[in-house]
Amino acid sequence: MQFGVFSVSDITRDPVSGETPSEAERIDAIGQIARKTEEVGLDVFAIGEHHNPPFFSSSPTTLLAAIAATTKDLVVTTSTTLITTNDPVRVAEEYAMLQHISKGRMDLMIGRGNTAPVYPWFGQDIRQGLPLALQNYDLLHRLWREDVVDWEGEFRTPLNGFTSVPRPLDGVPPFVWHGSIRTPQIAEQAAFYGNGYFANHIFWPTEHSRQLIEFYRERFEHHGHGTAKQAVVGLGGQAYIAKRSQDAYREFRPYFNEAPVYGHGPSLEEFASSTPLSVGSPQEVIDKTLTFHDAFGDYQRQLFLIDHAGLPLQTVLNQLELLGGEVIPVLRKELDARRDPASADAPTHESLVRARYGDGPVRQARPAANRGDNVTGGSPYLDA
Repeated sequence: MQFGVFSVSDITRDPVSGETPSEAERIDAIGQIARKTEEVGLDVFAIGEHHNPPFFSSSPTTLLAAIAATTKDLVVTTSTTLITTNDPVRVAEEYAMLQHISKGRMDLMIGRGNTAPVYPWFGQDIRQGLPLALQNYDLLHRLWREDVVDWEGEFRTPLNGFTSVPRPLDGVPPFVWHGSIRTPQIAEQAAFYGNGYFANHIFWPTEHSRQLIEFYRERFEHHGHGTAKQAVVGLGGQAYIAKRSQDAYREFRPYFNEAPVYGHGPSLEEFASSTPLSVGSPQEVIDKTLTFHDAFGDYQRQLFLIDHAGLPLQTVLNQLELLGGEVIPVLRKELDARRDPASADAPTHESLVRARYGDGPVRQARPAANRGDNVTGGSPYLDA
C-alpha cells in the first residue's frame, strides 16, 4: 500500500491572513511540501496539470523532475496529465525522460481534467473529449511499447515509421493510472489495458466511487489481466488534522467556507459526513480512511489533498507531520493486517522490471547505426 499527497496547484487567497502567495512562492512551497512528504515517511507526491489561473502547474514534468532530483525514495506522479489536449507523442517523450531522470521513481495518471476552456486553447473540441482520451492513450500505449510506430487516427496527423525518444527506462513503460470521477468508459479503458484505475474519491459519496471501481475490477478480469482482486486501484481523499477534533474544525472552517470549489455550499459538518473529507483528530482521520477499505476492499494507493484553499505553507507542513507521524503508521499496520494475500501489490518500476524479465538480463535501448531516421523506417534499436 502506497500513501502520499497530491496538489491541484491552486493559488488561493488565505481567508485568515488575507494574503495571496505569488506564483514564485507557491512553486517554491511545492518543492518544500514534496521534500517534507518524503521526510515524514510517505511514498508518493502528485501534482496536477492546469493551464489557467489561479493554478501554476502547467509543466508538471519540469516540476516533478526537480522534485525527483532533491529526493531519494519518493515516487513522483501526476494528478492528472491531460491526455485529451496534450499530444500523445509529447507525453511519451516527456514522461519517458522523467522516468530516466528519476531512475524509475515515477508513474503518471491520465485524465480529461475539469477545465473546459483548455480544449480550444490547445486546438481541440470539448465535444470530442471522450474519443480524444481513448484514441490518444491508445497511441501513447503503442509509442512506449513499439520501437517503430505506424499509426493513423482522427485527431492528429499520421505517424509513419516514428520512434519516440528516449525509449522507456529498462524497456519498461511507466505505469499508468486512468483517473476519473464519473465515466465508465475510462474505467473500461484502464481495465482493457491492464492499467491502474484511480477514483478521485473527494466530492462524491462512497457508493458512486464503489460502482466505478467494481466495474473496473470486473472488466480487468474479463480482459484477462488477472483476477478482480489483482486489479490496481487508487483513491483520492482530503484531510485536515489537529490533535483535537474541535481544533481541526475551528482551524479548517474559514478555508473550507471560502474554498473556490465547495465554499458557500453545505456546511463543513455536512460535507464531511456525506463525502470522504476527513476533518478531526489523527484517530478520526484513521477511522474515516479505514471506511474506504470497508467499502472498496484492498487497494494500492491512497493520496490526500492537503495544500488547497489558501492553507499557508507552515500549516501544510504541520499537516504532513501529523499525517506521517500519527496517521499513516497506524493505517499501514491496520490495512496490512486486513490485506488479502491474493490482492496485487502497489506497482513500482522494480516490480514491472521483474515481471518482464524475471531473472534474465534487462534490455537497455541503444540506437543502431544509420537506422531510425523516421524516413527509411525499420527498427532503430539494438537489444542490449
